[in-house]
Amino acid sequence: MDVVAGDGRIDRSQPAQAGLPVVEDVNRLGPQAGRSGRSAPPEPSSQPVRVDGLWEQVFSRANLIRALRRVERNGGAPGVDGITTDEFGGWLNEHWDEVRLALDAGRYKPQPVRRVEIPKPDGGVRLLGVPTVLDRLIQQAIAQVLELIFDPTFSEHSYGFRPGRSAHQAVESARSFLAEGCRWVVDVDLEKFFDRVNHDKLMHRVWRRVADKRLLKLIRAYIEAGVMVDGVRQPTAEGTPQGSPLSPLLSNVMLDDLDKELERRGHRFVRYADDLRVFVKSERAAHRVLDGVTDVVEGRLKLKVNRHKSSISTASAATLLGFGFYFATGGKVGIRVAPKAWKRLKVRLRQLTRRNWGVSMEHRIAKLNQFLAGWCAYFAIADGRTRFEAIDEWLRRRLRAVRWKQWKRVRTRIRELRALGMPPDKAYQWAMTSKGVWRIAGSPPLARAMPNSYWHDAGLRGCAYHWHRRRGG
Repeated sequence: MDVVAGDGRIDRSQPAQAGLPVVEDVNRLGPQAGRSGRSAPPEPSSQPVRVDGLWEQVFSRANLIRALRRVERNGGAPGVDGITTDEFGGWLNEHWDEVRLALDAGRYKPQPVRRVEIPKPDGGVRLLGVPTVLDRLIQQAIAQVLELIFDPTFSEHSYGFRPGRSAHQAVESARSFLAEGCRWVVDVDLEKFFDRVNHDKLMHRVWRRVADKRLLKLIRAYIEAGVMVDGVRQPTAEGTPQGSPLSPLLSNVMLDDLDKELERRGHRFVRYADDLRVFVKSERAAHRVLDGVTDVVEGRLKLKVNRHKSSISTASAATLLGFGFYFATGGKVGIRVAPKAWKRLKVRLRQLTRRNWGVSMEHRIAKLNQFLAGWCAYFAIADGRTRFEAIDEWLRRRLRAVRWKQWKRVRTRIRELRALGMPPDKAYQWAMTSKGVWRIAGSPPLARAMPNSYWHDAGLRGCAYHWHRRRGG
């Protein structure tokens, strides 16, 4: 493997590495500090090191096996060729030799991605592109090698789709900025980011670090592969389709210039993919930052900032990745679940507890547990257990309504209420009531007949259970 300087010359002062390239020391942040006191990146005049000889690393047996396991583990729908991940292993054994020959000869043509529309929670649709399983394998193999080159040089304030980084870390970083006194938040909305990426701008940023011409040609072939819509292939003049293994890495490559510029100016910020928040100490500074970010995004990156959706707000009104913030006594900054996230949670719980869903209570509770375990694994970092407990109380009332409807006949209701310990006269009185189901479900007698322990014994594990478990309580 050769290391190539930014001007294209082979740099023999860099030792060749066995296996995947080691680039941790490339383009480290310099000792300069911006206004925030944090490390600033090197001056733009410094030439990044370009790495050559990556083709064999991408298509090495070990890297391909790792990529294949990742693709099979992720599963997903088939692409335009209809081959599923379950069928792919047999197909690969039969056809890989000819695929590799086409790749090495530069004759391989990626298939267009299959267009899929995913409804957004707040309306509209998100356009995804589903590559074929073969193209997912090749893209994953490329991403695994490029990640080692690019990721060590990305900003410490970038958290999306990076190894060892998470949305929770982004939220905690935002909390630390608020605790430092940055009480104004600039929410920068990049309009249709994945659909608007300029291919030439993107490839130039990849070229800065990658000198392998065959690999550069293949990456460009993937971003220009087009999409299949209703059986018709449509070319893609710009954008990188969401849903491909390369797309997250390429989005970080594209936006790294913006990160570096914000660092150079000494700003405190958090970026998760195309979700950007900048934290400042005054409203005037917030307006100045929004104008500056817009100039960089639209001038240098040739993207577009949505002025209608971008906003400036106080910290208590700002949200990030489904979370909000509040200020407690003593200046402590707390994390809360954003109102929209609570609303989406209740929508899903209503679907799982609808009374006309003809399934057993055991099946219903199993589905609830499955959903709540995943939801709470993400949102249980929020402070304040009372809201989680309130959701559980509302959920148990809905389940009591389901149970009441399941006991359709009067004699069934009397029998079940008596089995739960209700006196015979009270059981008869409530079994004969003409009150509505929701009102009965919220009544004290029914709540006492089916208390929290009743649902816990039935297997229900609600939000408060997961919140306490995460907090070690």
